[in-house]
Amino acid sequence: MTGPPLQRLEGVRACVFDAYGTLFDFGSAAARAADVPEEKRAALTALWRDKQLQYTWLRTLQNRYADFWQVTGDALDFALDTLGLDRSLRESLMDLYLGLEPFPEVPEVLRALRARGFRTAILSNGSRAMLDALVFRAGLADAFDAVLSVEAVGVFKTHPKVYRYALDTLGLPAKAISFQSSNAWDAFAASDFGMRVVWCNRYGQRRERLPGAPDFEIRTLAELPGLLAVIA
Repeated sequence: MTGPPLQRLEGVRACVFDAYGTLFDFGSAAARAADVPEEKRAALTALWRDKQLQYTWLRTLQNRYADFWQVTGDALDFALDTLGLDRSLRESLMDLYLGLEPFPEVPEVLRALRARGFRTAILSNGSRAMLDALVFRAGLADAFDAVLSVEAVGVFKTHPKVYRYALDTLGLPAKAISFQSSNAWDAFAASDFGMRVVWCNRYGQRRERLPGAPDFEIRTLAELPGLLAVIA
């Protein structure tokens, strides 16, 4: 006997990825900061990330956009002050953020997708300069057809303008794009917008009580190629 056929995403022509937490490990900045006490690195990572996201959402609500470099620096200042860490750490930590490590499976997954004819892109809150630094330092500059920053539309995720920007740039309908994010709120919003969505739940998050429903939930991007039907 054979089991039921494996469900796949049909009609997908492009794979679009969130950057922070999906392709690149945002925890790798504090983890590699030798001057940050080891016992405070996890707390710094968590608080820095939490405030970074909060500031993007609040700035969008206030209609007070500032690029992600400023938001990331403001969040870091808050985290350093809260944890009693010296502000002299700021410069080195911000530089480390420009060189976050890709998750181990990322290079091979991108190669496999492109070999099968899928277009690949990043869609991120990061500024274009930040994203360019990330992909260059990771040796992934040739792995993407497009690197898309929200600074082009002047609002952060989860505003619909961000997801529309990806469609307009790639010239594809929402159902022809598979969007991958490790952030549940991002995955659910992209699904509500109309994209096909694979939620890469790296951090064991619970499902959100928000509009939208990802098509698949995986633990690493290594599972993604097996979910995609062959391009006709």
